[in-house]
Amino acid sequence: MPRGIRFFTDCYIAAMRNYDVIVIGGGAAGLMCALTAGQRGRRVVVLEGSNKIGKKILMSGGGRCNFTNLHCEPSRFLSANPQFCISALSRYTQWDFIALVEKHGIAYHEKTAGQLFCDESSKQVVAMLRAECDGAGVEILSHCQIDKVTHSDGYIVSSNGSQFGAASLVVATGGLSIPKMGASDFGYRLARQFGHKVLETRAGLVPFTFTGAMHELLASLAGVSLRANLSTCGASFSDDVLFTHRGMSGPAALQLSSYWQPGESVSVDLLPGTDANELLLRKKKAQPRAQLRNVLAEQLPRALVTALQPLLWSQYAQAPVAEVPDKQLGKLAARLGNWSIKPAATEGYRTAEVTLGGVDTNELSSRTMESHRHPGLYFIGEVVDVTGHLGGFNFQWAWASGHAAGEVA
Repeated sequence: MPRGIRFFTDCYIAAMRNYDVIVIGGGAAGLMCALTAGQRGRRVVVLEGSNKIGKKILMSGGGRCNFTNLHCEPSRFLSANPQFCISALSRYTQWDFIALVEKHGIAYHEKTAGQLFCDESSKQVVAMLRAECDGAGVEILSHCQIDKVTHSDGYIVSSNGSQFGAASLVVATGGLSIPKMGASDFGYRLARQFGHKVLETRAGLVPFTFTGAMHELLASLAGVSLRANLSTCGASFSDDVLFTHRGMSGPAALQLSSYWQPGESVSVDLLPGTDANELLLRKKKAQPRAQLRNVLAEQLPRALVTALQPLLWSQYAQAPVAEVPDKQLGKLAARLGNWSIKPAATEGYRTAEVTLGGVDTNELSSRTMESHRHPGLYFIGEVVDVTGHLGGFNFQWAWASGHAAGEVA
């Protein structure tokens, strides 16, 4: 097979094409797997359903791609089998991907909490992966609608009237998040076709929505943001919160959404890291004539103070803080530290950054990502039941799982 990457406007090819490895999906995991296998001398083809590779890479991080995180640890990932991700993450680390980025001269910076972004554009990461595939002789075909996948001596993939055969088939089709970018349940259907269990999926890293009076209150605060702590079901995150016309977003809300279950309440600490009772008592001594709402507005956005006043401290709204009994200040402090709200739902897959759940990891090798049921069949990336926190962790799982499969496929 001729070396060098070849992009096609479609994948219409008259005769059967034989390869060593077929990768379905040209996203982060699929491209990493393809270039790794190609560098081992394997004949590799990537079948991408859309018109271009790396679409999710291109839109991530506001167009600058949060490509990994300096603090990538197994505890940052959710799975029904929490130990599964350890092997792949330990054998292809954030430092390995950073070295690849540096090899290609891509300037990057740390934004917050170890999150690494390109200085210029996420296009650089796609170009880097493309260049690595080019050097490894990987063939990439776009517009490939998969019609059928069968297996006898090897795997045969039918697409647009053409057939592709290989001893190894790697499924890197992603999850259900952001359907406008072509997301589908194809990977899950293929897993079930081959007898694999697929754990229930749901949207993760997604904004909360509300109904009724709480929706009206939060909608009135649309655009207001602050640092807060959100917690539910044993999970807790301190970060920025953004109120929206539909509810609540921002990093803290997105993180918590991956742990939240419908019907659960969310506890909001509006003054994280602060002893609110001690603060109010101190203000009472220092500013006795100040109105309580003005004292609170020194700590919180004024719009939020005004909106919460009827709920949390209406009786003393106009009173000087000196006239508020210490006991009442204590009750107010407790409410500021534990404002309980109940989301109606989340925005769902439409805006979700990831999909929770997926192919059951108990039926895959943690070292190679190969199926225990069908030799030569691999599942990598988001289609697998491994989901990272916000901040570059999901990309690192894509790189690590793709590399693990690419080393052996």
